[in-house]
Amino acid sequence: MQINARKAEVYFSKGVTAAMGLQLSETLGFQRVHNLVVTVANKVVGLEICKQLAQDGIMVVLTARDEKRGLKALESLKYSGLSDYLVFHPFDVADPESIASLTDFVKKQFGKLDFLVNSRDIWSKATDDKYELAEECLKINYYGAKRTAEALIPLLQLSDLPRIVNVSSSIVMLNGKGEKHKGVLTGVTTDEKLNDLITEYLKDFKEGLHGSKGWPTFISAYTVSKDSGKQVPRVPDFCINSVCPGYAKTDINLNTGTITAEEGAVTPGKLALLPKGGPSGLFFVKGEPASPEP
Repeated sequence: MQINARKAEVYFSKGVTAAMGLQLSETLGFQRVHNLVVTVANKVVGLEICKQLAQDGIMVVLTARDEKRGLKALESLKYSGLSDYLVFHPFDVADPESIASLTDFVKKQFGKLDFLVNSRDIWSKATDDKYELAEECLKINYYGAKRTAEALIPLLQLSDLPRIVNVSSSIVMLNGKGEKHKGVLTGVTTDEKLNDLITEYLKDFKEGLHGSKGWPTFISAYTVSKDSGKQVPRVPDFCINSVCPGYAKTDINLNTGTITAEEGAVTPGKLALLPKGGPSGLFFVKGEPASPEP
């Protein structure tokens, strides 16, 4: 993957944004045949990402584990006059059969996939003392997102410019997150090695040794899952970036966030619509590439 923070600054300074509507579509050569899958899209930022990209004429597959809530979210966007650009499909990121069903749906409906926004996030599983919840957190935030991307890669490869956006969190940048896990960013070059590292972390966590062995100690499993999720998948010629949407007001944080869902969706939308030659392999915070750790 090409890593070029300067390119990111150039593209973003030109105002590449999902809010530009038809003007952006014409600039990038998009037509309405371009399609997008947003995972876990029935709430707040994920839903707003769907809305902003549908407004730009992108065909959006909105997904949610709860079918009733997903259909309700779809209806809320159709009232905005976006019916022609939105479809719903039930999806559970932790269920291999559900991943296969989504993949089959996209293949039959569109024949290919242009963009994937991995917006999965289980904060409630981010405990520092219960192994079962830590395991569930990794199962959803890391393995689920990884398997979803892997299943959709063959369809993405049929696109002229496949893009993947992994929604992460700036919490992974906290100081003191653990020397051991820094290897995820600096010493792991393949998905297999990353899987081995996650397996090692869960073993250390189960034995109560994760703190003494240099893993993160503050919301440990969540930090490991989100940091690891930034790294996958690794696919040549794909434009793949990760982003922290910011501390948006959500039900998870009891609406204590400092920005709106609309604001939080802007950068993920920009990254999904980067033109050919755009930056790849970067982690964006507050709309800009984050500086790598020393």
